[in-house]
Amino acid sequence: MDEDKALAAFEGKKIRRTWHNEEWWFVIEDIVEALTDSVDPKGYIKDMRRRDEELSKGWGQIATPLAISTPGGLQNVNCTNTEGAFRIIQSISSPRAEPFKLWLAKVGYERVQEMGNPELSLNRARETWQKHGMSLKWIQQRMMGQETRNKLTDYWKNHDITKEQEFAILTNIIHKEWSEVTVKEHKELKNLKNQNLRDHMNEAELIFTALAEMSTRQIAESVEAEGLPENKLAAKSGGGIAKKARLDLEKKTGRKVISEENYLPPEEGKEPEKIV
Repeated sequence: MDEDKALAAFEGKKIRRTWHNEEWWFVIEDIVEALTDSVDPKGYIKDMRRRDEELSKGWGQIATPLAISTPGGLQNVNCTNTEGAFRIIQSISSPRAEPFKLWLAKVGYERVQEMGNPELSLNRARETWQKHGMSLKWIQQRMMGQETRNKLTDYWKNHDITKEQEFAILTNIIHKEWSEVTVKEHKELKNLKNQNLRDHMNEAELIFTALAEMSTRQIAESVEAEGLPENKLAAKSGGGIAKKARLDLEKKTGRKVISEENYLPPEEGKEPEKIV
């Protein structure tokens, strides 16, 4: 994420943020510091949770560790979304509370626009990929794959898959089955850290990912898979179908589908790898 997009400012205070689960998540320590001018926001948060028992009880739902850029590099830092930020504000007595609420609403305005008009979100994504040098062919494949992914996750949501961890488990089963590497291993192969793996896939990787996810959804629908155990079986079967197709292609072409290619900015003196 560009540095200017990863930072937002409230009354001169920098609030670090990251895009996660289709919304902005803000660093909790930065929110507290902006509202209180505390020199020890971590200590303030501890005191705040001690004072507000209900806040402390629900802290696991409010605070999520996410990768944030720090002077020491990327580190997991407790972040919260807009809803969680409003809850934290309730526990902070500050004249800046109301202005901060308005600021949060303004920051989230783009997302509100996109929810009312999904085409805006697609256009912004297309523009971002074009700026990164992606070909029109790649962008089309990426967007088609995202639509396939959305249909699968919609099925999961409607069939007793509700926890973020369950989505991750099923996604990893599909990916490991068709590619024979986990999502984490695939990212490591491409030298990725907190970047979106799909934004760094080549055309073949995108196609086989989409095939695996489409197959998984159709199998799940055919057996009316409900809950994690049944959807695990569908995920393994769907990934298996794409695996057979991948192996067949690799045999015919003599080329591996899984690639080290990425679209990271080139290192000094190193030619960028192309994704087409």
